[in-house]
Amino acid sequence: MSNEQNTNSGPAPQAPAAAQGAPHAAPAPAVSASKRKPALLAVAGVTLAAALGYGAYWALVLRHYENTDNAYVQAPVVQITPQVGGTVLEILADDTDVVKAGQPLVKLDPSDAKLALERAQAQLAQTVREVRTMYANNGALDANVHLREAEVARVQSDVARANEDVVRRKPLVATGAVAGEEMKHTENALASARSAVAAAESALAAAQEQASSNRALTEGTSVENHPNVQRAAAAVREAFLAVQRTELPAPVTGQVAKRTVQVGQRIAAGAPLMSIVPLDQAWVEANFKEVQLRKMRIGQPVKLHADVYGDKIEYDGRVVGLGAGTGAAFALLPAQNATGNWIKVVQRVPVRVELDAKQIAAHPLRVGLSMEAQVDVAEQTGQPLTSTATARTSSTTQAFDAPNGAADRLVHDIIAANLGKPGTRVSGGAPVVHQMALGGSAVQVRR
Repeated sequence: MSNEQNTNSGPAPQAPAAAQGAPHAAPAPAVSASKRKPALLAVAGVTLAAALGYGAYWALVLRHYENTDNAYVQAPVVQITPQVGGTVLEILADDTDVVKAGQPLVKLDPSDAKLALERAQAQLAQTVREVRTMYANNGALDANVHLREAEVARVQSDVARANEDVVRRKPLVATGAVAGEEMKHTENALASARSAVAAAESALAAAQEQASSNRALTEGTSVENHPNVQRAAAAVREAFLAVQRTELPAPVTGQVAKRTVQVGQRIAAGAPLMSIVPLDQAWVEANFKEVQLRKMRIGQPVKLHADVYGDKIEYDGRVVGLGAGTGAAFALLPAQNATGNWIKVVQRVPVRVELDAKQIAAHPLRVGLSMEAQVDVAEQTGQPLTSTATARTSSTTQAFDAPNGAADRLVHDIIAANLGKPGTRVSGGAPVVHQMALGGSAVQVRR
């Protein structure tokens, strides 16, 4: 009994403890729920405030900007190609070199061109002298015409005299005062005189035709402006330019790229030798989604950042035009949208953005660099991008204008030296040869 009592009485003191602990454990969940509710309300309030703040920021700021990181630097790539063929003797610029407009880049062998120029000069000199002969022949042919006219007048007087002899002797033949043989001689003389008149008139007509033909070749113009002289002069100018074009100048100022020409290479006219990139004319081609173009206008300001400089350097630009088509339209392998497995993809259209020249000079860019562009579309007074863009001034170069004046002077000197006028004739008739510089090479000019 005592063991059973002890066994039964062992757990008895713990029951009150459990009973006492039960009332104290129940209030804990109520305290935790009371703490979570304010926290959730606070989080909800912060989220709502952030949403309202972002909505206000979007309504006031973000909706006035269109952004893209699909933008790249572009610039004109001027390809250097020869206007005449030849063998490369010298290369004066290499990749990464900065060259000025008009600076020599490549020199070709000018030997063949110089020989052609000398032949053209000789031909021009000969043509001038031949034309001078035409003008000189005018006087000789006119004198010949006058001579033939005098001859016709003389033989006509012989006919008249012979005719008078026949008329005077014919009545005397019947009386026997004039012998028949004498009458026959008189009639033969008349016939001979008439034949002489026909021959003289024929010679006169031929002389007049020859004089008229020669006059037609010379009238209304001078020796210097004669078509034959002008044709020969054009050949001299062409040969002169061929010599000048054996030296290739830089058409624009920029940096050399993609040089492929080598010394000793035989090149043909039009073969690409190298390229020049005028980096001061760089622009940005920003590819925006078609849905981003709705509010874009010509002249809107653009903020740009280049990956090569980071966010510390900001470029100012402006929208100047919209591409004629999407990138997919001008792709080498355009999308075949008419196929059955078509999936609509939002297209991108290139927008041209001009940069500030001073900023480009301070922080140069290179073709193909990545850019981030942000267009401020708040200003809506400009023309829409879909309208006709304003025409801009085309690029020009004066690197190839220099030879024209020198070629004209060369032609003038050759013509003047062969006109035979006082002050231009060379003693002894021998042509004088002097040197004229053409792009660093000397060309002989005959005078």
